[in-house]
Amino acid sequence: MALLNFGGVEEEVVTREEFPLAKAIETLKDETIAILGYGVQGPGQALNLRDNGFNVIVGQRKESKTWDKAVADGWVPGETLFELEEACERGTILQFLLSDAGQIALWPTVQKHLSPGKALYFSHGFGVTFNERTGIVPPKDVDVILVAPKGSGTSLRRMFLEGRGLNSSYAIFQDSTGHAKDRVVALGIGVGSGYLFPTTFKKEVYSDLTGERGTLMGAIQGIFAAQYEVLRANGHSPSEAFNETVEELTQSLMPLVAENGMDWMYANCSTTAQRGALDWWKKFKDATKPVFEELYHEVATGNEAQKSIDSNSKSDYREKLEVELAELRDSEMWQAGKTVRTLRPENN
Repeated sequence: MALLNFGGVEEEVVTREEFPLAKAIETLKDETIAILGYGVQGPGQALNLRDNGFNVIVGQRKESKTWDKAVADGWVPGETLFELEEACERGTILQFLLSDAGQIALWPTVQKHLSPGKALYFSHGFGVTFNERTGIVPPKDVDVILVAPKGSGTSLRRMFLEGRGLNSSYAIFQDSTGHAKDRVVALGIGVGSGYLFPTTFKKEVYSDLTGERGTLMGAIQGIFAAQYEVLRANGHSPSEAFNETVEELTQSLMPLVAENGMDWMYANCSTTAQRGALDWWKKFKDATKPVFEELYHEVATGNEAQKSIDSNSKSDYREKLEVELAELRDSEMWQAGKTVRTLRPENN
C-alpha cells in the first residue's frame, strides 16, 4: 500500500509497482475466473485478464449477439465460452458483470453455485447495497469483493492496449477465506487498473449513481444542450454552436485538464478566457449544487435504485430506451456533432 496525499488528505492506494502483475498471477494461479456477462464491462475485463495470463472463461446466453461477439473475440465454445450456469459451476471466482436487472434475474442460478471458498466479484455495489430491493444476499462462506474501473469497459480495454491503466476502486464486503484482500487486489491489477483506491460497496454505488446522473453523463448533456440552444437562439450557426459547446471542450481543453489539472488549463488559455472562467465558475456551482444535493439524497434513499429496477425489468425496456436515445441522436446538436467529427483531420 502506498500512502499518497490528495489535496491535503492522505489515502492508501495500491499501485502496480507494489503489487506487480507477476504477483497477481501467482496469487490467482489456482483460480478459474468466470466472467458472467459479456455486455458493457465483461469484454474489457475478460480480454485484459486473458491477455495478462490468467485462467479465464466466459459465461453468456447462447444464441445472443453477445455470445457471437465473444466468439468473434476468440472465446471458444466448450473450452473458454459456456452457458451461464456451466460457467458458474466451473468458476472459483464469479465475476458478476451482468446489468443490475440481469443480476437480479440470474441471482438464483449464481447463488446455487456459490460453494464455500469461492469468490463473488462485482464491478458495481448496486446489487449488494440495495439487497432488500434486489434479493442479492451472498452466503456467509464466500468472499464478496468489488473492483470498479472508473470508466467504460471500452475505455478499460483501449487504455490497456495503449499500455495505460484505468484507475479503479476496490472493496471487500465479506472476507470468508482470509484471502479476499489478495484476491481483489490481484483481480484489480489483472483487469488493467492504473491504481486501486479503497471504498465500500455502499460508497461505490452512491458515488457511481451520482456521477452517472451528474457530471459524467446527465449534467454534462444538460449543460451542453442549454448552451447550444442559447447560442442557436441568438443566431449562431449549428457548426459554431457545436464547436464552442462540445468540440473545443472535448478535443482541446479536457485533454489539458487531464494532463495537469484545471488550474493549469486556465493558465494556458487566453487572459480573457481566464478572467471569464474565474468570474463565472462559482455562479455555476451555486446554481447546480442544490441539484446535486437533491440527486445524492435520491440515491441514498434508494429511490434512484428502485427507478432503475422498475424500468430495466420491463419487457419493453429496450424499445423505450431506443426512443429516448433517438431523441439525443436526432437532435440538431448531435447531428451537427456527427458532421463535425467527419471533418476532423484524422478522418480525412
